[in-house]
Amino acid sequence: MSEPVSSLTVVRDVGSLRRRVKAWRAANRSIALVPTMGALHAGHLALVERAKVLADEVVVSIFVNPAQFGPDEDLAAYPRREAEDWALLAAADVDLLYMPDAAVMYPDQFQTEVHVTQVSQGLCGAHRPGHFDGVATIVAKLLLQALPDFAVFGEKDFQQLVVIQRLVADLDIPVDIVGLPTVREANGLALSSRNVYLSDSERTIAPVLYREISAVATDIASGSDIVARCAEAAEALLKAGFDAVEYIEARDAATLTPLVTHGVSARVLAAVTLGKARLIDNVAVP
Repeated sequence: MSEPVSSLTVVRDVGSLRRRVKAWRAANRSIALVPTMGALHAGHLALVERAKVLADEVVVSIFVNPAQFGPDEDLAAYPRREAEDWALLAAADVDLLYMPDAAVMYPDQFQTEVHVTQVSQGLCGAHRPGHFDGVATIVAKLLLQALPDFAVFGEKDFQQLVVIQRLVADLDIPVDIVGLPTVREANGLALSSRNVYLSDSERTIAPVLYREISAVATDIASGSDIVARCAEAAEALLKAGFDAVEYIEARDAATLTPLVTHGVSARVLAAVTLGKARLIDNVAVP
């Protein structure tokens, strides 16, 4: 594949990445990593801007990780826009783009898988078996390849963020995991690479997800019955035109155990399908 014309420095193998990191370390420069699967949007660029505040040097990785897609999921169709991504990162003054291919990340005889137990169960873990094993494995590899001081992730994939925080804590990986609030369109729809799957008519329905889970969070904070309120919201989403509601639940924000009492830090999390798109979102309980 020919590489887009840009001043952005790109490396595609571990050795080249580590040589650049070693040089930065020798110059006493701090490093932040922003892992992505490409198809970049304003949400990703917000992660980059946060990384630039945190560290002297910013590495963005782009790798569409086959291990986190199920057999019936959208790996082949997942949007890939290398030239556009390259231009966005160059404009954002990213210091280094790391773009390994599958043979680099999963070479012949690769046999290791990272499994984070409790926080990966339920929610997306129940509906996407093996997904978080793929996430944990590739994030562990990226952190060990780049050895950053900080790694920045969005809160839209909140369960993923908690899985990664648990992974880093349990394996004593010396990196600070930084979560950034979800970036939204003006109508509340969370930015996602998969939003390209939405038709014009579906885009008028999609923002209802954020409105419903926000209302649930407010009502739970006011003392509403947690299970009943989530069930009501699921019914409202179906009536609004969503094809299916995989889940809408309130969970403890730290442990992701089902919320059974008021007064603790909590999140309302949801996953729905709308046409060809699977949408996830979450909000904090006030």
